[in-house]
Amino acid sequence: MLGKNRVRKLVGIEYPVFQGGMAWVADADLAGAVSNGGGLGVIAAGSMPAELLRDQIRKARSITDKPFGVNIMLLSPTAEDALDVVAEERVPVVTTGAGTPGKVIERLKPLGTIVIPVVASVAHARRVERQGADAVVAEGMEAGGHIGESTTMTLVPQIADSVDIPVIAAGGVVDARGVIAAFALGAEGVQVGTRFVCATESNAHKSYKEEIIKARDRSTVVTGRSTGHPVRCIHNKLTRQFEELEKNNASVEEVEELGAGKLRSAVVDGDIEYGSVMAGQSAGMVSRIEPARAIIVDLFSGAESVRERVNRNLFE
Repeated sequence: MLGKNRVRKLVGIEYPVFQGGMAWVADADLAGAVSNGGGLGVIAAGSMPAELLRDQIRKARSITDKPFGVNIMLLSPTAEDALDVVAEERVPVVTTGAGTPGKVIERLKPLGTIVIPVVASVAHARRVERQGADAVVAEGMEAGGHIGESTTMTLVPQIADSVDIPVIAAGGVVDARGVIAAFALGAEGVQVGTRFVCATESNAHKSYKEEIIKARDRSTVVTGRSTGHPVRCIHNKLTRQFEELEKNNASVEEVEELGAGKLRSAVVDGDIEYGSVMAGQSAGMVSRIEPARAIIVDLFSGAESVRERVNRNLFE
């Protein structure tokens, strides 16, 4: 399955798996562990000040000599600073989200950086391919955090049929069954977020991890649709406040004010009642805390048995 895989060759990794660029979660410790484990670890620039991001990049280099990346959230007020830092530090891979990455591609590709935008539509995938993107992450609405409207099941094959660059599937991938499904849909790699939150090396608060492990199939909800930037997280007192505001037709400003700082409250402080416990629908399938390497090996070591099961169910 992996012999001629374009994602592995493009990025220089053992397994075609990216760790999601989750703000406040995806730091140098987690990224370094994932890269050492054979995948692509990613530091989330989020709204980090430039020098903090620089420190995180250099820390990742002290942890791993393997390729790693930085995710730049293009709507962040510090996105320009993050772009400057990754250019100066010659980060090997950059993923982008929430915006048009033309400027990022134009700045970083001449430096040899691989640029891989996260997209949620065929039109966006085609546009970034024309702009020079090396690959795309096609993220379905099953994912945690900010989401689009299409499911992974429908988004990935349509994008794979529409572009020539490699497609990495994201949203709902948590085990070998998800990996096989993603490849069957036309992807050549997967991006995993929620399960990596529960990696041993993740610095997310213990309470945050426990909420994911306790989650069931219907534990997540989507809030903030009225703002145009919907977010998936685990249902709690904060999500009920969002639901109440939106039911009463609150302004975008009121909804955004309620959410300000709430992700940090959950990830760093462990506030699982009034913090934003971002997680994908796959949270109901995460059952333990384990090292990043163990997660990666599990994602791919079970793929052969899954494929055999598919063959039996289809052809016998």
